[in-house]
Amino acid sequence: MCGVCKTIERIKKGENPYFVKELETGYVVIGDNQRFYGYSLFLCKKCVSEIYELEPDYRAKHLMEMSIVANAVSNAFGAEKMNYECLGNGYSHVHWHLYPRKAGDLGEYGNNGKGPVWWLPQELLWSNDTIPSETELTEMKEKLLIELNKLL
Repeated sequence: MCGVCKTIERIKKGENPYFVKELETGYVVIGDNQRFYGYSLFLCKKCVSEIYELEPDYRAKHLMEMSIVANAVSNAFGAEKMNYECLGNGYSHVHWHLYPRKAGDLGEYGNNGKGPVWWLPQELLWSNDTIPSETELTEMKEKLLIELNKLL
């Protein structure tokens, strides 16, 4: 079982504190680390490596739902721009990293404050200092759920 499937199993068992909402084709979760406030993920329910491996109707629905989740993340966390990533090199299971971005949020690591999140050193991106407290996590989940429910 892959890492994303394990996360989904924890959601189904009610054991994932980052879980926000189940949609038809995936699960919405708040990211474990919040270097970019509001960082969220959309995990495909089907364990496939590539988007093109999804059946056409399911793929269309999944991409539509992912864009709704991104819209909700943007609204909930005041993004000036959204970054979307579906890499799959770490876990070969379609899942989306949704980063709400703001001007200058890379600081000295950006090109005039601009650039992809991966320009940040990994130790800063995944620092334990960016793990939300239980209270912060609850507030973030509530904000995102409100926005998701408005859009669905």
